[in-house]
Amino acid sequence: MSKVYICTAIPYVNGNPHIGHAMDYLLSDAYARFRRNLGDEVRFQVGTDEHGNKVYSTAQKNGLPVEEYATQNSHKFQDFIQKLNISYTDIIRTTDPEHVRRCQEIWQKLSPHIYSAEYDGWYCEGCERFITQKEYEETGGNCPDHQKPYERLTEKNYYLRISDFRDEIRAQIESDQMKILPEFRKQEMLHLLEDTLDISISRPKKQLSWGVPVPGDDSQVMYVWVDALSNYITVLGYPDQDISDFWPATAQFVGKDILRFHAITWPAILLGLGLPLPQNLVSHGHVLSNGQKMSKSLGNVIDPIEVVERHGLEAFRYYFSRHIDNFIDSDFTWEKYDEAYNNELANDLGNLVQRLATLCSKNSVSGVSDGRGELAPEYMTLMDKFEFAKAFDYVWTQVRELNKDIDQTKPWELVKKGETDKAQQVLRELVVKIMQTAQLLEPFLPGTSAQIYQIFGNTGIIQRPETPLFPKA
Repeated sequence: MSKVYICTAIPYVNGNPHIGHAMDYLLSDAYARFRRNLGDEVRFQVGTDEHGNKVYSTAQKNGLPVEEYATQNSHKFQDFIQKLNISYTDIIRTTDPEHVRRCQEIWQKLSPHIYSAEYDGWYCEGCERFITQKEYEETGGNCPDHQKPYERLTEKNYYLRISDFRDEIRAQIESDQMKILPEFRKQEMLHLLEDTLDISISRPKKQLSWGVPVPGDDSQVMYVWVDALSNYITVLGYPDQDISDFWPATAQFVGKDILRFHAITWPAILLGLGLPLPQNLVSHGHVLSNGQKMSKSLGNVIDPIEVVERHGLEAFRYYFSRHIDNFIDSDFTWEKYDEAYNNELANDLGNLVQRLATLCSKNSVSGVSDGRGELAPEYMTLMDKFEFAKAFDYVWTQVRELNKDIDQTKPWELVKKGETDKAQQVLRELVVKIMQTAQLLEPFLPGTSAQIYQIFGNTGIIQRPETPLFPKA
C-alpha cells in the first residue's frame, strides 16, 4: 500500500464555480478513487483562495465586508464540491488563521532568497500577476484572458530570486522528476523558465490590504500566489509537522492558464524550503462552448449546475470524464451532451443493466457477492498516465462487449430449448463481467458503480430495477 497525495488548484472566491473548476475536481477525484481501489491510502486536498485584489474589489462592489464575502463564496465552492460527489479528505481556506501563521513561517524560511527592490512595469489585476515587457509587447498591451489593458505600476516589493533555483527546476523538469503532462506543456514551461525573472512576492499595503502580512514589515502584504501556493503543504501541517508521509504530492491537477505558477514559482518556493517537488503536474485544457472560449460578453458560458440538473450528476461526470480530453481544449454543446446521454449512457449502459437484470430475475440467477477482479493492464497503464478519457473509452468497450455477449449467447433461446442450467451458467458469467465492469467504472461514475453492485452483488435472486439507471430523455 502506498501513501498518495492529490492536490487541486484552489479557486478564487470572487465568482461562482465554473466548468474549469469542475474539471479540476473530476480529474482529481477519478485518480483518488482509482488509487483507493488499489488499496492505497489517499489524502486529497481542495480549498478556496480568498486573498488578493480581485476578492477585495468584488466584495466592495457587492457592498459586503470582505471577510463576509469570502466566507459566502467559499461556502458556494464547498457546496459545489459536495454536489459533484468529490471524495476529498482535506479542505483549506487561505483565510484560516493556521494557514496565515504557517505562510508567515514559510516566508521567514525563504528569507535567504528574498530581497527588496522597486518594481516599475506592467500588472494584470485579473491574473493577479506582473507582466514582462516581452509579454506586454506580444499581447499589444492587453490581457488576452481578461480583455483589459495592463496597468503600469511603480512600487516597492519583495522579490523571490528565481535565479537561485532555475537550474535545479530545469533539471527536474527535463528528467521528469517533476513530470509535466502533457508533454507539449513541459516544453512550454522549459521555454518560459528561461524568460522568467525574479518574481515579486509582495504588494504595498496601501495597494492591497487584504492578504497575509509580511513578517517584520507592516507596509507589505504577501503576493497572492505565495499565499495560495503554500496551501498544498500548510493543509498537511507544514512547517509544524513532518509531512514526508504524503509530500511530495503524487499529482497536482491545474488548468493550463495557471500551470506556469505551479511549474516555476511553486518549485522555487519548495526548493527554497528544502522540500522535494511534486511528482506529477497534470495540466488540463479549457472547455469550449460551441467551439469558442466561454465568455460572459459572448453569452456562451455554461453553468455547471444547469448541466448537472439536466440529466443528473452521473451524466455530468460521464460527459466531462469521457468526452472532454483532459489534456487539450475540448468542446461542449447541449446537443452533444444530450446525444451522449441518450445513445451511450441510457442505451449502452442503462439498457445493459436492465436487460441483464431482467434475464437473471426470470431465470432465478443469484448475485455475485464479490465480482471484483484484477484490473486490465491496458486500463492500469492509461490511468497511471493520467489519460482518463482514453481509460474511460476502454471501459466503454467492455460495456459494448457485454451487450454483444448477451446477443450472441441468447440465454432466452437456451431456456426455450430446456437448457435451463446452461442458461443460468451463461447469465452468471455475464453477471461476473458486469461486476468487473462496475469496478472499472467506479473512479468515474461512483454512483452508477454502486447501483450495479447493489443490483448484481446481493446473495439472493437478482431483481430487475423498478426504474432504469438512465431513463431516456
